Amino acid sequence: MTTAPSAANRAPAQTGRSILVRVLRCDGPGKPSRWEEFKVPVEKSANVISVLQYIAANPVTAQGQPTTPVVWDSGCLEEVCGACTMVINGKVRQSCSCLIDEYAPREGDVMTLEPMSKFPVIRDLWVDRSRMFHNLKRVKAWVPIDGTHNLGAGPREAPGNQEQRYVMSTCMACGCCLEACPQFTLEGDEKKWDEAFLGAHAINQARLFNAHETGKALARERLDQLAGPGGVNDCGNAQNCVKVCPKKIPLTESIAAMGRAVTVHGIKRFFGL
Repeated sequence: MTTAPSAANRAPAQTGRSILVRVLRCDGPGKPSRWEEFKVPVEKSANVISVLQYIAANPVTAQGQPTTPVVWDSGCLEEVCGACTMVINGKVRQSCSCLIDEYAPREGDVMTLEPMSKFPVIRDLWVDRSRMFHNLKRVKAWVPIDGTHNLGAGPREAPGNQEQRYVMSTCMACGCCLEACPQFTLEGDEKKWDEAFLGAHAINQARLFNAHETGKALARERLDQLAGPGGVNDCGNAQNCVKVCPKKIPLTESIAAMGRAVTVHGIKRFFGL
């Protein structure tokens, strides 16, 4: 297994090379996993998606055995939709922005591709991220606009507040923070989702919409959710989330901010304010 070398130690990638791609495969939910290897010729500036496309067009293992095309999920191919998240060489990240020239620059280098482990596998590298979106619903991660279309212009916002919220708004619900989080574990029973840890992405979105002049209409409901089971107090402060976030969102800052907000909210409720 190889990892991406630092910029200072990165040698020019060899042209006309082939790499060995090891894929952890699974034929369906609840079925056993297995490793398959593929020898893939690499073109300059190729990414993991282009490697998977080659394997899909040529489903033959490195040992010469015919197999089925590898299944994965992707959409925008420009690190916006968040669909193509997988574990590459042991680290979770977006596969569309993962360049082979950086991760496997030499002839015969090995790349390993695995599905995220915190979500049920549908097939091969494709996982079911329903729980992640369910948790966004738990914190009401939206701006309530029903009935406001005829009320005129909305509240004005200061440029500083806009700048702070923009960074938080770039979250694409990719799941990287959840895969890296020790507190977020695979939970297949949907009945337990409402008591399990929300995750950094949901806490960050609660902060985003509580800071929005119209969105803050639901602030108390979001804080109630964050104060309950699976809320902000369940964070173990491992800080893995902020290290793997592809958008560099200050997730630990959001968790700390919402922790303080939940404390103040609890005090106000105690005194009936």
